[in-house]
Formats: sequence, C-alpha cells, structure tokens
Amino acid sequence: MSEHLKGLLITALGVLMIVPDSLFVRMIEASPATITFWRAAVSGSLILLGCLLFQGVGGFRAVLRTGRAGLLYTLLMATTAPGFVMAISLTSVANVVFIFASIPIFAAIFSRVFLGEPFSRRTMLTMAAVLPGLAIIAYGSHESEIASWQGDVIALAVSASFAGALTTIRKVRATSMIPAIPVSYLLSATVMLIWAAPGEVMASQWPLVLAHGGFIAMSTCLLTLGPRYLSSAEVSLLILLESVLAPLLVWAVIGEDPGAWAIVGGALVIGALLVSNLIALRRRRVRTLPSRPEASVPR
Repeated sequence: MSEHLKGLLITALGVLMIVPDSLFVRMIEASPATITFWRAAVSGSLILLGCLLFQGVGGFRAVLRTGRAGLLYTLLMATTAPGFVMAISLTSVANVVFIFASIPIFAAIFSRVFLGEPFSRRTMLTMAAVLPGLAIIAYGSHESEIASWQGDVIALAVSASFAGALTTIRKVRATSMIPAIPVSYLLSATVMLIWAAPGEVMASQWPLVLAHGGFIAMSTCLLTLGPRYLSSAEVSLLILLESVLAPLLVWAVIGEDPGAWAIVGGALVIGALLVSNLIALRRRRVRTLPSRPEASVPR
C-alpha cells in the first residue's frame, strides 16, 4: 500500500468516525454541560493514555517548551468542546456542520492578520461565495423550529476557535501538539464539572456516553495521523464529507429535517469550498508533474 493511499484511508476513516458526533449529542438525554463533560473526559482520557503509551512524557515536555503559542492552542481547543455541544443544543445539526465548513475561511483571515500572509485570488473568490451561504443559513434560522441564531453564532465562534488553533499551531509546526489535545479536553471537562451532573447520565446511558467519547478519541487520532501523507487540499475535501453526512445521518435516525434554507446555504458553502479545493489540488498536481522531454527534431 502506498503512503498516499494509506493517508486517504486513515483520513477518510477519521472523518467517518466523527460523523456521528452530533447524533450522540441529540440522543444522550442530559444537559449540555453534562454531555460536554463526558464527551471531553472520555475522549481526553483515551487520547492521554495513547500519548503516554507511544510518546511517554517527552511529548508533553515538548509542548510545554512551545510557551505562549502552545498555551493559546490548548485554551482555544478547550473552548471547542463545550461550544460544539451548546451549538447543537440551540440550533440544527445541519446549521452547525455547514457553519463549521467555514473554518478554512477563518484560518485564511487569521493567517493574513497574524502571519502577514496575503489572500490569494482563489481564497477571495471562495470567501465571496461562502459568506452569502452563511447569511442564508442564518436567515433560515428565523423560520425553523429547530434552529436559532444564538446557536448559529456559537457555531461561528467555535469555527473561529478551531481556525485560531490551526493558525497558532503553524508557529510551532516543528513540535507535535498531539499531547496538548487531551490536556485541552480534560481542562474542558474539569470546568464543566461546575454545571454538570455526571452521575445521573452515566447510570442509565453509559453505553452512549462511552461510545460518544470513544468515537471522538479515535477520530482525533486518525485525523492527526492521516493528513501527514496528504496535501491540505485533499484533507479539506475529505473533511467536507462530515458536512454532508452528519445532517443526513441525523435526518435518517431521528428525522431532523434541516430545512430548505439550511440546505441552500449549506450547498453554497460546501460547493464553494469543494471547487476551491479541487482547483488547489489540480494546481498542485500540475506543479508536481515531471517535465516532458523535448521532442527530437529530425535533421
């Protein structure tokens, strides 16, 4: 098996493992704080165990040496777990995952502001299509019984946090930040203990609780390993699968209709990102093609 095929399989499996995330949030009957606690505690503990088994304490020491960048990355990632659950609790799954698809746009903006990287023409055209799509999703929330603008705003904030973490990690790209992930999750779980009631849900719904955290842990590990063998455009294309499959899964299992506005806006967002990443992938392949030898001219 080639390294490229290995990367495709690992990344695709990682995306498939995260697709049921929002469905678990819908199915577990508990407060958002309690769901967040167990989601973060179980997945964080499993990833922590994996880090200790494969890296020992050396990986954590390396993260500590990254200083403020590592701390900022850890704190930003810690906000994403409660933010995701709260967004799902307040608005439709379709709205949340469609809004999450805008993470690359936020990352491009942050890279321009904090790293001084200019916008490419492709990025600007993508933004011009994605932003109206997000506006359509927000407009549709006013006419949907299962969606709200409050949840949409939280989803947008989580997207910004993810993008901020991705931008931060580029300043310490020589260091593996995997050990920071369980620290982030366990920090989030500790804070959620203030509002959570973990004993109640664990007594009656422990299979769902453990499965939820286990899926997140496996997805996190796979999505950390797989992209090492792929280009960023290929990774982005595969991750878009979640935005398509997650609403369909929730619709099929519990009958949550995303609504026409969410579908139209989401199609615009995903379509723009799909075209953008396909163009980036095509350009990369053209650049890596070996130059053809000049044809010999008969004399």
